[in-house]
Amino acid sequence: MMNQTLKVAAIQQSCSTDKNANLDATEAHIKSCAQQGAQLVVLQELHATQYFCQSEETRFFDLAEPIPGPTTQRMCKIAQSLGIVIVTSIFEKRAPGLYHNTAVVCEKDGTIAGIYRKMHIPDDPGFYEKFYFTPGDAAFNAETQPYPGVAEATRNGFRPIKTSVGKLGILVCWDQWYPEGARLMALAGADLLIYPTAIGWEPNEDVAEKQRQQEAWVTIQRAHAIANGIPVIAPNRVGFEADPTGHSDGIDFWGHSFICGPQGEFLAKASSNQPENLIVELDMARSESVRRIWPYLRDRRVDAYGELTKRYID
Repeated sequence: MMNQTLKVAAIQQSCSTDKNANLDATEAHIKSCAQQGAQLVVLQELHATQYFCQSEETRFFDLAEPIPGPTTQRMCKIAQSLGIVIVTSIFEKRAPGLYHNTAVVCEKDGTIAGIYRKMHIPDDPGFYEKFYFTPGDAAFNAETQPYPGVAEATRNGFRPIKTSVGKLGILVCWDQWYPEGARLMALAGADLLIYPTAIGWEPNEDVAEKQRQQEAWVTIQRAHAIANGIPVIAPNRVGFEADPTGHSDGIDFWGHSFICGPQGEFLAKASSNQPENLIVELDMARSESVRRIWPYLRDRRVDAYGELTKRYID
């Protein structure tokens, strides 16, 4: 049974082209959070490198790693040394020519509790992720598909990962725009929704449009907290990153990482331009209290939702 309170941290970080320097900075952030009592630390999407999906270049596949691999081994060693749970994010090489955008959960004993492979893959100017990432598999059976080094079976599809701090409903960036993923995680018993993110603006976009985009990003995730009655942790990267190929004008990652409670209430918010650690003590009993007052799961008309599996209702 999980504790009534849980101290969580979201790390908002800027990234350089030096992978080792990025990981050193991440480690320093994690240790700082742990020293302040964090039991769960969540890192942003693809935190070990700059965001390479701004253009389509086969050489960037060299950044990918297997699981277990150098980054996951380092993060799990840190988790073990500090006695905390860490949600890390890597560019996974599953097989030659098969790659994923993958969140990996390191348990406090240093083992891998589970993985989640990003399900919704965008393909927009500056975010050419379909070139790099295969969507995660929709279902997983631990008995027929064992995975070396992974203790917990829930590593694909919309299934929370069981940890010593609770069931973590991990989704990644573009997944955050889809209520279906959040709902399925909640229906499978997730105690938290977690969204490692790398989102920003093209530098030349209109100021008003930038504001609309950022507010939409915050609003949709707060709505997932409200609709499902559980907290949301959303760490985003921050700072300008140039396109290494020079094909685009780069991306201003807008930061604004946040943690909110089960009614969408802000518990912590980060700035738009600085690396920051958000640390919050969550009252995990509030989810039960909120769901008793707002029983959305009780009142769902599951008998009437069959057409949700269609692409479009013509």
